[in-house]
Amino acid sequence: MSLPALDADDFQLFGLPARQAQDRAEIDRRWKELQTAAHPDRHAAAGAAAQRVAMQWAVRINEAHRRLKDPLQRAALLCELAGAPIEAERNTAMPADFLMQQMAWREALDEAGDALPAIEALDAELQAEQRRRLAAVEALLDGQPRDAAGAAREVRALMFIKRFAADVQARLDALGQ
Repeated sequence: MSLPALDADDFQLFGLPARQAQDRAEIDRRWKELQTAAHPDRHAAAGAAAQRVAMQWAVRINEAHRRLKDPLQRAALLCELAGAPIEAERNTAMPADFLMQQMAWREALDEAGDALPAIEALDAELQAEQRRRLAAVEALLDGQPRDAAGAAREVRALMFIKRFAADVQARLDALGQ
């Protein structure tokens, strides 16, 4: 197996179509093939320089695998490839209704205290919202016409939800759940 150029995007590297909908088993299968081809031990006879390049390939393949297998990171990559970078640190603009939702979720977590049913209900609500928004991102990125800017807005919202869901999970963990 020959490897593509080191600067190929993750989809090109894995030989996958650049779309949000992906088969996780196929991503993992391609990762194993690429790791086998790039493994430094396979290049031991070619010398130290070839082994260093193989090591760079192994790192690059692992980074691409990490991005491709995570739907949120994959969506962020697709947005960037389509000219709509996420820029979450600089672009914090959110629709007013989503800002209101964020405040409502935070208040719900504060008011829940140690009440397990209330925290579990909030966790379930967040998971449902993540599924709904990921489906919307897939439609925006894989549909015709593609709306990368709209998908980028959804990705930024999903990034907030992911961080807040981690806060909720930490509260559940503290309660032994």
